[in-house]
Amino acid sequence: MADDLAFLDATAQAEMVRRGEVSPRELVDAAIARIERLNPQLNAVIHTLFDKAQAAADHAPAGPFRGVPYILKDGLSHSAGDPHHEGMRFLRDANWVEPEDTFVVARLRAAGFIFCGKSNLPELATANTTEPLAYGPTHNPWDLARSPSGSSGGSAAAVASGMVAAAHGTDMGGSIRTPASCCGLVGLKPSRGRSSLGPDHGEYWGPVTHQHALTRTVRDCAAILDVICGASPGDPYTAPPPSRPFAAEVGADPGGLRVAVRTMRFGGGADSHPDCVAAVSATAQRLQSLGHRVGWASIDALDDPAGTQGFVTVLSSAVARDLDRWGARVGREITEADVEPLNWLMASGGRAITAVQYVEALETMQAYARKVAAAMSGFDILVTPTLPEPPFPLGELRGDAPDLFAVLARMGDLATFTVPFNITGQPAVSLPVHWNDDGLPIGVQLVAHYGREDLLLRVAAQLEEAVGWTSRRPAVHA
Repeated sequence: MADDLAFLDATAQAEMVRRGEVSPRELVDAAIARIERLNPQLNAVIHTLFDKAQAAADHAPAGPFRGVPYILKDGLSHSAGDPHHEGMRFLRDANWVEPEDTFVVARLRAAGFIFCGKSNLPELATANTTEPLAYGPTHNPWDLARSPSGSSGGSAAAVASGMVAAAHGTDMGGSIRTPASCCGLVGLKPSRGRSSLGPDHGEYWGPVTHQHALTRTVRDCAAILDVICGASPGDPYTAPPPSRPFAAEVGADPGGLRVAVRTMRFGGGADSHPDCVAAVSATAQRLQSLGHRVGWASIDALDDPAGTQGFVTVLSSAVARDLDRWGARVGREITEADVEPLNWLMASGGRAITAVQYVEALETMQAYARKVAAAMSGFDILVTPTLPEPPFPLGELRGDAPDLFAVLARMGDLATFTVPFNITGQPAVSLPVHWNDDGLPIGVQLVAHYGREDLLLRVAAQLEEAVGWTSRRPAVHA
């Protein structure tokens, strides 16, 4: 039964439960068996919640995803009574457990998802690889020597390998989209304010943090967005409500759209790797064949370095604040010995930033967002690579690497196509539309105007049907 269920998407599994063809307990037991079999190779799941999952399956609520196994990322959104370590040795050694669900986790639970475990992530989610010193590296199921990217790399590896059909992710600079690209998945960063960061936060890392899920199908992506979207009490702002459920957009005709295409790195950098250029070019041709008007565009506003400079200021300040917050919660000051060198370096820089400089950085990011919005007003969708290169080897971006400044520069280059849309708050999705000659997935990013996830989902569904990526299987799979 386990292998028969492994690559059914969450929507199909929920439908089987509704029809009485399988019970929630059978789904959960099958997922547990897959995790036990695959995780020793991948190190995707760092906290198992098997006993609680089996008990919850026996009393699963009658939501749209009743009984469907799910993995939570071990960062930002926590579940009641479960470990929450954010990739930190400090929290691991303190055996830190959160007492309550965050708002998004409560919505996922009410929808019927069963939490089977928590996934690996880099310390404090600050890296675009998943190699925390606290728990060791997560391996990409397409090639065990390569990174699944980060920071939602554990979730991505779990979904790509077939452990579960969907898993939680957060995205502050590409952390849903780049793991989706490296692992051959659908990864949508919604519009800013589409889902709540409460009750712990109104904003996190300033305005750049978003959360959603990693999935294998567009319909799962849309239906889970319906579950988590909407304001919660005390949120500072929320995205405009959709005119109808996002699930209704899958298969809907988007009409003939104006599509801009770019493969040159933002900020005036070099062109992307030939594999990534080929992926974007093939996608552009498919979109044109589907009736869209497609053209190559530079969009000079995206090259303004001011936005990224503001992002770095906010990020550094946020890392310093994270260390202070966790030290206060645990009751012990966090020292240099408690933190990976890369994060200590960023926090040290953050402590040198004045309040005036922080406010200036926010103003700079807001000005950048307005310029980008104006520059993109002439078209509906922007198509870029998700990453400027194929999945990269493990070890290059470790938080204790000898040259930390080189690591920071490398991470900035890898995030060239993703960070700008955390700054602007626009919805962006990575789609697994291409595989290179080495059999590695190459994601392509589609970006829409603020609040237009509906348009992204319509076009994503068109490409899913045209490409047929759901039949692909990585080297390590259930």
